[in-house]
Amino acid sequence: MEEHKEKQEEKIVTLKESEYLKLKEEADKAKEYWDRLLRLQADFENTRKRLEREKQDFVKFANEGIILELLNILDDLERIVELAEAKHEDLAGFLKGVEMILAHLYGMLKEHGVTPIEAQGKIFDPHYHEALMQTENKDLPEHTIVEELQKGYLLNDRVIRTAKVKVSKKQEVKNG
Repeated sequence: MEEHKEKQEEKIVTLKESEYLKLKEEADKAKEYWDRLLRLQADFENTRKRLEREKQDFVKFANEGIILELLNILDDLERIVELAEAKHEDLAGFLKGVEMILAHLYGMLKEHGVTPIEAQGKIFDPHYHEALMQTENKDLPEHTIVEELQKGYLLNDRVIRTAKVKVSKKQEVKNG
């Protein structure tokens, strides 16, 4: 009985030759498209893997340029320390060397988009300043920055370190 069902399920269909050729052509196209899809998927996966490797390399070596510049500044600092250790008592020359190194460092930072935050004499802004101390001062408006304890910096207009400051407050009135 099962043999009968199998024979019954398989049917013979009669087609015109033109219809058969059209179906065969469409089947060949479908196979071609399927092969192309598989190749494109493989290409896409290979590209994705290559981009991921390139991204990892970029992250790994992104700071190479700035590190090389810092190494030049480190060399300058080592030279000036060697001069100081060699008992050269030319304080003015030593100071001049340190100032040159600082200028080089500030220039490098500026090249990379780092700028100091203005603080001294400005009105306190919690986005740019961190108040560590308050002091009474009748000559200044309240919340004016009296002293910059540590410089703050922006990297391309984004705060990377707030300025640590001392801020003025109103003088307290004493009763009595």
